[in-house]
Amino acid sequence: QVQLVESGGGLVQAGDSLRLSCAASGLTFSRYGMGWFRQAPGKEREFVAGINWSGGSTLYAESVRGRFTISRDNDKNTVYLQMSSLKPEDTAVYYCAQSSRVTAVPPASQYNYWGRGTPVTVSS
Repeated sequence: QVQLVESGGGLVQAGDSLRLSCAASGLTFSRYGMGWFRQAPGKEREFVAGINWSGGSTLYAESVRGRFTISRDNDKNTVYLQMSSLKPEDTAVYYCAQSSRVTAVPPASQYNYWGRGTPVTVSS
């Protein structure tokens, strides 16, 4: 049974940093791309960042590029999202997801397993 468990969310102030983690089990983690998505209240889920199977290629949404960094540790079956210079508009529930491919690109339809999410609230 595939399980993705996010952690690290919380309440922070604008300008602060936060690191999210996503621990995976029940799958061959190193074979697949991994992505982070977020969903703000009243909005659709959106792609935040993706990383390919080896960690050698990453992709970011324009809104977070230069502030967020995605990384992975295949030995620990864990993917991370380091978030810096946080803004109130980053407030959302953050989800990690396993891609069905070695790559990790925006369409949510490419992802076949999802975590339950971890909330991030950024106050102004």
